[in-house]
Amino acid sequence: MAAGCRLAAACRELELSVRTVQRWRLLGGGQDLRRGPNTTPGNRLSNEERQEFLRIANAPENRDLSPKKVVPKLADQGVYLGSESTLYRILRERGLLTHRSESKPRSIVRPEELVATGPCQVWSWDITYLPAKTRGTFYYLYLFVDVWSRRIMKAVVHDKECAEFAATLIAEACKEHRGDLDQLVLHSDNGGPMKGATMLATMQDLGVVPSFSRPSVSNDNPFSESLFRTLKYVPAYPRKPFESVEAAWVWVERFVSWYNSEHLHSSIGFVSPDDRHHGRDIDVLVARREVYSLARAKHPERWSRNTRQWDAPAIVALNPRNPETKARTVSMLRLGASKPSSMAPPTTITTITTLPRRHDAMRMTG
Repeated sequence: MAAGCRLAAACRELELSVRTVQRWRLLGGGQDLRRGPNTTPGNRLSNEERQEFLRIANAPENRDLSPKKVVPKLADQGVYLGSESTLYRILRERGLLTHRSESKPRSIVRPEELVATGPCQVWSWDITYLPAKTRGTFYYLYLFVDVWSRRIMKAVVHDKECAEFAATLIAEACKEHRGDLDQLVLHSDNGGPMKGATMLATMQDLGVVPSFSRPSVSNDNPFSESLFRTLKYVPAYPRKPFESVEAAWVWVERFVSWYNSEHLHSSIGFVSPDDRHHGRDIDVLVARREVYSLARAKHPERWSRNTRQWDAPAIVALNPRNPETKARTVSMLRLGASKPSSMAPPTTITTITTLPRRHDAMRMTG
């Protein structure tokens, strides 16, 4: 902090809470007051017992087994040296807590990072349930959303979910927007309709690149999940189940029209998805700045600092790798730019982070 770093950033690097440092300052001038135990626990294993535990765990017949199997195996032989947690702790202290089997360890591969710099580059889609009149039955809303503009590109309600319906919808959506499409990436989760043979074959014919979330990880498809929450928590959402598929579709049509043309989306500068998708958001944001400038000129005493800088993110990342990447994606902003080209293909974050920061551009708020 003496070199100019903010307290919050320093605490983030040290994995400390800001409140903890503030409390330390009040109590002892910023020193760490943690002392730990002053005595050795009476039930601690002796050094000889710990060495014997390690010898048995690393023996040829046990070295491929986890502590959860070693301890009961010893119990079957009439031997008890300690619990599973004790063995885990001893192995961790010696740096031996690794994959103990000859099989390949489990690997977690995060989905590929996708960045959109304009509309119709990256789409996200998913299916959600809409309650039907008959208890325990549902209608299924198929919904495609543009990641960059947050605009709903296609939405249809069916009485079942299957890959054939999804394939028909993506074909219709691409036909409607074929003038704007060049290289489209379509992200989804790992459901059956998303990875069905018919859906994948249709995407290949259309030249659409598939992208999938990790199994059972909803956070990998945040744009669709967030949109579903908006849909089901909007005040106009029916309190009673839908009478039929047609009734559900009528309500969804009204929601899509409102969402695309009237809803002021907080993540894109409180402009409508339609305005952002068609490049009208810049004029709206610039006009807001002028309103604030005139208000400040009329009553300068009401502002202690600059007026609010209405903004919109120039790039949007889907599944950024780390918080720093996410911060950079929302800090690259645009003002007075021409309509973004939808022909530019999606890029990776390694390309974006080389761009210089523009302090005179619109800063991201919220």
